[in-house]
Amino acid sequence: MNLPITVTQNELMDILINVAPTRPVFIWGAPGIGKSALVEQFAADMGLPCVSLLGSQLAPEDIIGIPQIKGETSEFLPPKMIARKEPYVLFLDELNACSQEVQKAFYSLIHERRIGEYHLPEGSIVIGAGNRAQDSAIVKTMSSALVNRMFHVQMKADPRQWIKWAQNNDLHPWVIDYIIQRPDHLFSEPPKTEEPFSTPRSWHMLSDALKEYGAGKKDLPGETLKMLSYACLTPSHAGMFLAYTKSLKNAHMLDDIIAENAKWPAKPEDRDILYFLAQSFRAKLVTELPKSKQSISGNMLSFVFRAKAMIKELSAINFEIAQMVVASDDDSALPEWFMLEVIRDLPRLVNK
Repeated sequence: MNLPITVTQNELMDILINVAPTRPVFIWGAPGIGKSALVEQFAADMGLPCVSLLGSQLAPEDIIGIPQIKGETSEFLPPKMIARKEPYVLFLDELNACSQEVQKAFYSLIHERRIGEYHLPEGSIVIGAGNRAQDSAIVKTMSSALVNRMFHVQMKADPRQWIKWAQNNDLHPWVIDYIIQRPDHLFSEPPKTEEPFSTPRSWHMLSDALKEYGAGKKDLPGETLKMLSYACLTPSHAGMFLAYTKSLKNAHMLDDIIAENAKWPAKPEDRDILYFLAQSFRAKLVTELPKSKQSISGNMLSFVFRAKAMIKELSAINFEIAQMVVASDDDSALPEWFMLEVIRDLPRLVNK
């Protein structure tokens, strides 16, 4: 399932608070964007324990329990972790990865909040989650009966909210600063081949590794940093992150260049740094330039003039990288009014 509307972490939390107490919610989303962590946080905010079941590892008896003879009849005894006396949040993770038999076992639990004779305590909440078919994950078709029993919402990774979370949870400063400069690298769609790819979870994993190796407190060999980066991230993002760490040592930071306290690195051996800074510069332009020229304030006008000067300076060092900064991109295009300014002042850069 791929819903036409996606929501951020904060928006999803609001949905859970308002919908989940009365209707079971199913959260769709790519691997590693924080579905499980958000449900656990929701349970904590509600003051309820969270019991997680992993659908891909369940058998029907793990849900409905086993039969026990009582007198002349028998009854099913549900598992101890489900059959609780106090209300709780039941999180059915990877629900669409379980077999059809397990899905059937979930029907009454999701729809009627019961398993056999056992009813979930009043105030209990049921939440499901799973990956999409295009995520190259273990996914099975959910029956229409199960789909129709749940409120469906699709989660997306939001860089601003993740940065705030990362700061509050003391992630490695390199990771936080890099995502501030390249928010578009927080998440990439799962590849068709078996290789690492960037997600909020993988950036958190890289942060943990950097801390364990003492990155920033002592010099790490370049090969070690390379190993750590390529073990967690999309290959192109890993290369850019390495360029970022190199730029820290050489003090060629984008803010310094904008403030005219530094210049674009021009040495051939610093070409990777130049590429990283140019990519970050483009991302900053896309994010900060207003869509309408009429919305430009005094400070923004100064930034526009400086931005055009920086593009001109960059083109003198590397024409192809300067072209990359102004290249048309449907997903992250520069405002039309700014492109007209560039065409007027630097026609050769755009027309090539």
